[in-house]
Amino acid sequence: MGNTLKTPPDLAQNPAGTAPVKWTAAWISPAESEPTAAQDERGAYILRRSFALPARPAAATLYATALGVYEVFLNGIRVGDIELAPGSTSYDETLYAQKYDVADLLIPGGNRIDVVLSDGWFRGRNSGAQRRNVWGNTTAALAQLEIDLGSGAGMTLGTDRDWITLPSPIVRTDLMTGQTTDFRIDPDRAEPGPVRVGVVTPPTPTRSPAPPVRRVEERKPAALTRLRDGVSILDAGQNLSGWVRLTSLGPDGTETVLEFGEHLDAGGDLTTAHLDMKTPQGGLLEFRQTDRVIAGKSPGVFEPRHTVHGFRYVRVTHPGRELSIDDFTVVVVHSDLERRGWFRCSDPDLERLHEAALWSFRSNIVDVPTDCPTRERSGWTGDYQVFAPTAAKLYDVHGFSRKWLQSVRDDQCDDGLPAAFSPDSARIRHHPGNPSRVMGGSAGWGDATVLVPWSIYEAYGDTELLAESWDSMTRWVDYALHLAKTARHPSRIARSETPLPHEQYIWDAPFHYGEWLEPKRRRADGSLIDPMAENPYAYMSADRGEVGTAFLYRTTKTLSRIAGILGHTEAAERYRRVAESVREAWQTEFLTPEGHTREDTQGAYVRALAFGLIPGPLREAATERLVQLIHDAGDRLGTGFLSSGLLLPVLAAYGHTDLAYRLLLRRGTPSWLGMLERGATTVWEDWEGIDERGVAHESLNHYSKGAVIRFLHEYLVGLRQAPDSAGWERFDIEPRPGGGITSASFDFISPQGRIDVAWEIANEEFRIDFTVPQGTSARLTLPDGTSTVYPPGTHLASCPAPVIANDTHVARTTRPRAVPSRNLPPR
Repeated sequence: MGNTLKTPPDLAQNPAGTAPVKWTAAWISPAESEPTAAQDERGAYILRRSFALPARPAAATLYATALGVYEVFLNGIRVGDIELAPGSTSYDETLYAQKYDVADLLIPGGNRIDVVLSDGWFRGRNSGAQRRNVWGNTTAALAQLEIDLGSGAGMTLGTDRDWITLPSPIVRTDLMTGQTTDFRIDPDRAEPGPVRVGVVTPPTPTRSPAPPVRRVEERKPAALTRLRDGVSILDAGQNLSGWVRLTSLGPDGTETVLEFGEHLDAGGDLTTAHLDMKTPQGGLLEFRQTDRVIAGKSPGVFEPRHTVHGFRYVRVTHPGRELSIDDFTVVVVHSDLERRGWFRCSDPDLERLHEAALWSFRSNIVDVPTDCPTRERSGWTGDYQVFAPTAAKLYDVHGFSRKWLQSVRDDQCDDGLPAAFSPDSARIRHHPGNPSRVMGGSAGWGDATVLVPWSIYEAYGDTELLAESWDSMTRWVDYALHLAKTARHPSRIARSETPLPHEQYIWDAPFHYGEWLEPKRRRADGSLIDPMAENPYAYMSADRGEVGTAFLYRTTKTLSRIAGILGHTEAAERYRRVAESVREAWQTEFLTPEGHTREDTQGAYVRALAFGLIPGPLREAATERLVQLIHDAGDRLGTGFLSSGLLLPVLAAYGHTDLAYRLLLRRGTPSWLGMLERGATTVWEDWEGIDERGVAHESLNHYSKGAVIRFLHEYLVGLRQAPDSAGWERFDIEPRPGGGITSASFDFISPQGRIDVAWEIANEEFRIDFTVPQGTSARLTLPDGTSTVYPPGTHLASCPAPVIANDTHVARTTRPRAVPSRNLPPR
């Protein structure tokens, strides 16, 4: 089933993926003293080698990698356009090398190669805890230059003891906290030191399957506003990931300071207080992103390429001189993924919402799928599990996901427990006594080991990716099943000392985040109730077996399907039987005879209906209870991290499309458009990301709640992959107009070719144009119910326009029967 995507040709020719096939170079490290290595702030080093060539080479290839972040310069010219190389991995298991064509940079006679080496992810700050020296205390570089001089002559020059260490103008740098560059430092005038050879033992470098990080866009700032003498606020106009280039540095010795953040306080000044994190000891870990540049005698340009920031605003301190907006360029930096999906509709606010979700994803793809580009920057498994199906509609995430899944496998413990985020800066695999290791086993987070490979398989038809993760997937599911059988939540122990028969499939311990970040309730005085802040122990130890068991069913059932695709017939049947037992246990424990869930929350019903946990005869009752809970909340959503992206598709699939649009178009809090009302250009972590007083809370750049745009693609426009299709061999077009929207379109480059869908309502007629690529077929279902299968080609169809109310706050006047759509998500 599906087209199998093969390994890229340059890897297929070399199955091990090594680059080059045989390394003759040695790992070298800067001459760094122990006191310098132990400093809180460290700079970059230059590793240099001079050499001579008898003639201009016919060809030359450079292979390079590092434990840290590196750049290479040949004869003073920067090599390539890759940023933050070699990228973020679990360096004790996987390390990637890069390949560059450098023939045009070499000259007859004397040549010089410089490697600028800084801490990067390897030794710099990682995660919200800002851990340092996670993978080692010593940075190192490996480079090999293979030169073809023509007529069969050639030479190889690699890192070895003949290289030297020099100081760099980059005197302080950290990916999280920023970079200081002092242009008064001239490495050519410094006393060189030796290099240390072979003091590190990394894994053999391989070739990354993902596109590299690059400077993908340059933007003119939206505004430069004077805050006070010598201090200005630069507004990029968009929350993003990257840095700022400054071209006016002032006279020799002038210092300019740039502080980055995503929010301004009531006085118009930069604030990052919402990004500070409380420590387990009750302290406060402040988060700051600060670049400094000190001008030298010669005019220079400051562009900090050994750090990266999440920001919209920059407070620029420039005492004694004025700066112009033309002195600044905003540089967007992230993995250079190919854009695949474009959405348009007649409602400008929905287009803005789609852009906000798109920018949140863009901000969080600096080599790994992170939760936020500011205070944590960690590859949280749950975040990508939620967003991966949507991401595959926006960008080509095939290689990007494949790379990240390698880190997930690298970090997985021997007992099957994955890390909560990968690459894992807590390194729980090596610290089994770490109590925080249970976070990786939370339902919806640990399940990413199965659900992300499945989402990528569905999007691209890549069975090789499934095979790569097969062992990881089975170990995770077996681990979760073991916990269900052997661990019990205290509430069930109190109910019955002896487990009830079905409890062997109830997954309620040791820990689940649960729905996570649902809208906060308010007290009578209007203040928000934060159960996590007020009683963290009670909140984190609550019984969330409903969520855990629901995900155990979904993941085990998905694993059964994967086993069948890979030809593991016995495993497919075994996991199918186990999944059915889990489903029956969930129904016994959490479903009433009336079709209500014991938890009785919006998230619980969305999950139960989306995952297929509720028996057919009870689905209408469950759907009506979900609808009632929404009405009871003032026609507002009540879902959090795990279910918000599924809420609208579930309502539409079960006959409540009008209510789905009502929620989509609501304003105020909680709502998606309410974020835009309060100035968001990316999606927030918390529904109250900016409160009514203008105070920010938590991250303002988290893509998980942005998964709502999947509804725009699959229900407003109506483009969905057909059931049991992979790689878009077959797809359905079934628009569900609503909310007063009169036109919508989605252009999508699928693995099979371009699919364009555009519909419009005009003159009481619904008209739709769509393109079906070669080798595929599409079923079109019009709003009047007419359904037709179309072959490849460009097609036009029409029907009488449906009646669409544009008042999304009017109560529903009809009660459709709760019959699920053929394409009920998640597929």
